[in-house]
Amino acid sequence: MKFEYFIARRLFFQHDETRKKAGPAVKIAVTGIALGLAVMLVAVAVVLGFKQEVRNKLIGVGSHVQITSYYSNNTYEMSPIATPDSLIKAISQVPGVRHVQCLYTKPGMIKTPDDFQAVVFKGADAQFDRSFLTEALVDGKFPDYSKPSNQALISEYLSKLLRLKTGDSFLVYFIKEGSISARKFNVSGVFNTHFSSFDKHFILVDARHLVRLNNWSPGQSGGLEIFFKSMDHFDEVEDGVYGVMSQYARKHNSVYYMRNLFELNPDMFGWLDLLDTNVMLILLLMIFVSGFNIISGLLILMLERTNMIGVLKALGANNQKIRRIFISYSTYLIGVGLLFGNAIGLGICFIQHYFHLLKLDPSIYYVDSVPININFLYVLLINVGTIFISMLVVLIPSHLISHIHPVKAIRFD
Repeated sequence: MKFEYFIARRLFFQHDETRKKAGPAVKIAVTGIALGLAVMLVAVAVVLGFKQEVRNKLIGVGSHVQITSYYSNNTYEMSPIATPDSLIKAISQVPGVRHVQCLYTKPGMIKTPDDFQAVVFKGADAQFDRSFLTEALVDGKFPDYSKPSNQALISEYLSKLLRLKTGDSFLVYFIKEGSISARKFNVSGVFNTHFSSFDKHFILVDARHLVRLNNWSPGQSGGLEIFFKSMDHFDEVEDGVYGVMSQYARKHNSVYYMRNLFELNPDMFGWLDLLDTNVMLILLLMIFVSGFNIISGLLILMLERTNMIGVLKALGANNQKIRRIFISYSTYLIGVGLLFGNAIGLGICFIQHYFHLLKLDPSIYYVDSVPININFLYVLLINVGTIFISMLVVLIPSHLISHIHPVKAIRFD
């Protein structure tokens, strides 16, 4: 073992009266590294969790990509497009596409004995992807839309607002070609997605009702909702869907309009991008605090060990070897800080992930507890970045060794 590392180990592991002055500063340095790393790990895990949860909810209540008529507006009174089985099959065969379903919407007015409410009815058929809403059920069951049905799935928000529960019936009034048509539905189940923009406005019903109310022909719908297998290679899958849509449109002289979930929800993803900015500020602040603690701790240690530096220089040790002693010592400090920082940060993340101790208001944050997504690649990058920056910071105080003269250092007290 080189004598630099030997002396560094002795400085780090010895426990005697000579460490009373530097002890608190060293502990503060280690604590600063540990807390800084823990905060960075938790901050990144929370932001990744938020982005994953919000994105999954946006996909669950919508889709990855939506194809509608170019002439449709934003009133949910959609212009119909031709969505034959051949087009659906062609899009389903695009690599990366998981599911394709038709889109049906129609605004209407619910009337109960005590209240009324304007909502949007979304149609579901046998091909409807029910996985997201099934997981969100809080009461009742998902209706069977493989055959004609008057069953409806409503949100917990509308259930409380209109005093409707599973098994109750309600009347709905639609405007059809200038006249009013009424339909009666029964509540089959109640869901809560914690996504207020969907829960406050949408009710799921049999798509056959909406097709008749909109006077659409067989093979027509308001559009297509396309779900991908994952977010990996999103652009490539989207381009594949666009290619199939364009080819079909040219062949049949039709006009389609395709948008992805980022274009459909710009405000939501703008908010998520703002979270990324906040995390970057937190990372920079924690790195600054950790670096300051390392510098202050090492300066105090060097001040305490001035006599030792003078003796080593008098015995022939050059500045580089002595500097390597304190760099090695700092490496021990950084290692201990990383050990405790990872234990604290990942411990908090695992506890929150499995026990959901920190609750949130879902009407504001779209989730009922702080979401956590532990990505071990990011954990590794944060640790490597902390080590790299900490070692760079250590070089600053170590250069002061060259300004210490042996004679004055030996006589220093």
